[in-house]
Amino acid sequence: MKYFVTIGDRTLEVELIERLGELHVKVDGAPMQLSYEEADRLGQVIVLHEGMSYGMSIEGDGRSVGIGLAGHWFAMELEDERERAAHIAERASSRGGGVVKSVMPGVVVELLVRPGDVVEAGQPLLILEAMKMQNEIASPSGGRVQTIHVSQRQAVGAGEKLLTLGPAEE
Repeated sequence: MKYFVTIGDRTLEVELIERLGELHVKVDGAPMQLSYEEADRLGQVIVLHEGMSYGMSIEGDGRSVGIGLAGHWFAMELEDERERAAHIAERASSRGGGVVKSVMPGVVVELLVRPGDVVEAGQPLLILEAMKMQNEIASPSGGRVQTIHVSQRQAVGAGEKLLTLGPAEE
């Protein structure tokens, strides 16, 4: 699972995969060798990295998290891939029209609009299957569907063009 961790004005992409009881971590695409153990059920963990151990205190609600490490406090915001996709779509809606891009890799399951259709902000445009879940990709703004760049059953990558919206009045 990918997470986006924002500390101050810096955002890191963190990928966590657990295989056969072993944690595999990548930070901004670079592998990182580490392991962890819970010290108690109160948010205390022990992290092992490059032969060193670190005691950490973790507090938060899953979205806003604080980590205490060696007398320093780090406040951060966490988003998983799905939350990030939703927030990107929300930010895009304020800009209106333009190209609608895939915010995650997946397969186009169903196209819900055709070129020439007038759509409203929030209206589902297509269904994208990602991580074995079907996600409605909604229109970021009102407008008219100008071009559809994908077809049903097509695999798409993150950032790939899905369709282009233009002004509703044509």
